[in-house]
Amino acid sequence: MSRAIALHVCCGPCASACVPRLVADRREVTMVFANSNIDTAEEFERRRAAAAALAEHDGVDFEVVPYDHAEWLKEVAAGFEGEPERGARCARCFRYSLRKVAEFAAARGIGSFTTSLTVSPHKVSRDVFAAGHDAGDGFAEIDFKKSGGFQRSVARSKELGLYRQSYCGCEFSRNGCLSK
Repeated sequence: MSRAIALHVCCGPCASACVPRLVADRREVTMVFANSNIDTAEEFERRRAAAAALAEHDGVDFEVVPYDHAEWLKEVAAGFEGEPERGARCARCFRYSLRKVAEFAAARGIGSFTTSLTVSPHKVSRDVFAAGHDAGDGFAEIDFKKSGGFQRSVARSKELGLYRQSYCGCEFSRNGCLSK
């Protein structure tokens, strides 16, 4: 069995608790930054830079799925703009981003993928898992918030000086998403 895994990275701080856990499990990690949900190119770049810095620090591969917020608005948000956080728009967003990572993994012969989204206490892991299974074959259910994962992500991101954002990413979450 291949030990390679593609880790969907929502941001550097969340991934800061996930990468060491996967490495400790002897996984060959490729961090995949797939976040067209982020509302501006500037915010996308700030989060990308933090994730890239983490990948360099931890010695793992890092890839970026091209940013296309217009496509995300059309495929995910259209008709769901008024949904509350943790509602149908979020589930659609999880599927969209995880599908991009599943496609990336399949194209490179990486047999499994997972996501850093589950480290956040503001994300319901079972909803993320459902989206992961819908996104493609090979989704690995890992609840990174267990065993103090979120607390580790906060401490480690501070230690590494990683940019920590105050909203989930899309323009609709600015007023409804709790700070990470």
